[in-house]
Order: sequence, then structure tokens, then C-alpha cells
Amino acid sequence: VPAYFNDSQRQATKDSGTIAGLNVMRIINEPTAAAIAYGLDKKTSGERNVLIFDLGGGTFDVSILTIEDGIFEVKSTAGDTHLGGEDFDNRMVNHFVQEFKRKYKKDVTTNKRALRRLRTACERAKRTLSSSTQASIEIDSLFEGVDFYTSITRARFEELNADLFRSTMEPVEKSLRDAKMDKSAINDIVLVGGSTRIPKVQKLLQDFFNGKELNKSINPDEAVAYGAAVQAAILHGDKSEEVQDLLLLDVTPLSLGIETA
Repeated sequence: VPAYFNDSQRQATKDSGTIAGLNVMRIINEPTAAAIAYGLDKKTSGERNVLIFDLGGGTFDVSILTIEDGIFEVKSTAGDTHLGGEDFDNRMVNHFVQEFKRKYKKDVTTNKRALRRLRTACERAKRTLSSSTQASIEIDSLFEGVDFYTSITRARFEELNADLFRSTMEPVEKSLRDAKMDKSAINDIVLVGGSTRIPKVQKLLQDFFNGKELNKSINPDEAVAYGAAVQAAILHGDKSEEVQDLLLLDVTPLSLGIETA
């Protein structure tokens, strides 16, 4: 689960696992799982402070962990349960809806199918803009027989999402405050989640850490699943050398209500 999920969101995730026929042994926080994937991959000696920056399709998490001799201790966690790639898509969709209105005096939003096709094209364009500085959109007969051929630059995409991209730094600052660490104390910055491929997001993060190199050694799409699988193996009693010394100490991200008699 996203680290910043509350109790009912966690329970719902457990329930969905049970409904799907899985034996749910434990819930693991996504950045923590990613840190396990990163830590096992590295096998470094001595203590390392690792910041996991996890920006996915719909959620955003930042966690700071200290990894030492197979012990993963989460120092802090922060995030936004409603921020991710879909929000960036929405901004682009709205941008093109307005463009369509200007050019053709027609409102695409009145047609669900047209909007869906536009959204799919926007998501594809967003991915293209992570590796190219321009992306074209070509949709035949989008709405009322009008072919929609247009393009968007990376700069324009960044402009449309400027406030959202900037807002990702707030949880980074909060997690450092909660961990009582200065940003200079962070040894490794690890990117997780598909949206961390966006160059502007990487640049903002790198600039925040005064130009420090970001770690891209783990697959941002698979790291969480890999770490969760390792934890599941341990809970299942796997005694292989890789995982036998691994100990996980996590935190509660939100306050708990304690009932008193």
C-alpha cells in the first residue's frame, strides 16, 4: 500500500486481496518494499540513509530509511494519496479540450468516448515527452467527424503541471523534518514509480538535493513488487542466505486513535 494510506484504505486493500483468493499475511508500505529491493541489490556495509521517492499513477510517497547490515529502519514517511500520473494526464486532457473548443467551437467533454480516446492519446504523449521534447497527437474523427491533429512540447507539458510537480517537494521536506535529518545526510535517493521518469520531476528533486545524482538502478515499475515478494518469502519461512538477516522496522504514518475505558 502507499505509505500514507490510512487504516480504512489499508483494510480495503487487505479485503481485496482476500476476495482475490490470496492469503494476506501482512501489509507492507510501498516505499519500504522498494527499499528492500534496493538494499538487497546493493549489499553495502555501514549505515546508509536512503530516501525513496515514489510517484506512481495515483499516489505519491516519500520515505526515509536507514539501512545497516540487513536492518531496514523507516525513520519517516510523508506523501499525498491523491497525486500521480493521472493528474498530469488530466491537465493535458483539459489543455486539448480547450484547444479543440478554440479551433472548432465544439466541446469534447459532452462525449464520453471522445474524451476517453483523447485521454489515451494524452497518456501516450506524456510517455513520449519523457524521452522527446515534443509529442504529436493524431486522432481521426475525434468528435462530430473532426480529425484532431496537434502537438505538445515538453515545456508546455511542464507548464501545465508546474504546481503539481513543485508540490512533490513538500513531502520530501516533511520527511526530512520528521526524520530530524538535514538533506546532506541522505546517501542515496531512489526513484520508484512510473511518473519518476518525467525529466522535470527528476530535475526538481536533484536541484533540491544540490545536484546530487539520483539512483536509477532499480526498475521503477517492479521495485515495490520485488520487495514485497522478498518480505513474503521471509514471512513464509524462506531461509535462503540473501534474506535470512533481513529485519524490517516500519513506522505508522498517521496518528492512531486509542480507545480508553
